[in-house]
Amino acid sequence: MSEIANTPTPPYYAVIFTSHRTEGDNGYGEMAERMAELAAQQPGYLGMESAREDLGITVSYWESLEAIRNWKQNAEHQEAQRLGHRQWYSSFRVRIAKVEREYGI
Repeated sequence: MSEIANTPTPPYYAVIFTSHRTEGDNGYGEMAERMAELAAQQPGYLGMESAREDLGITVSYWESLEAIRNWKQNAEHQEAQRLGHRQWYSSFRVRIAKVEREYGI
């Protein structure tokens, strides 16, 4: 079972990446692990949750919109994005939302 991200008291931001993969790994697994490691090193990173069946959903949490912009502009991340567009995803959507409230057990 994956960990649920331990996020701070809102407000903060969520980047929701929803995708359908192409056939085969083609280096995807290794790059996904590297991106998770690299994201965790970025200023403003708060955590990540991910699940994949037919539809993949990864949610990363960030302190600010500036932190999200900086992550999007990271050179290694841009290379992963380029490869994703070219060979790993048949379709995807990125949504950015402000988390106003959070609760759970």
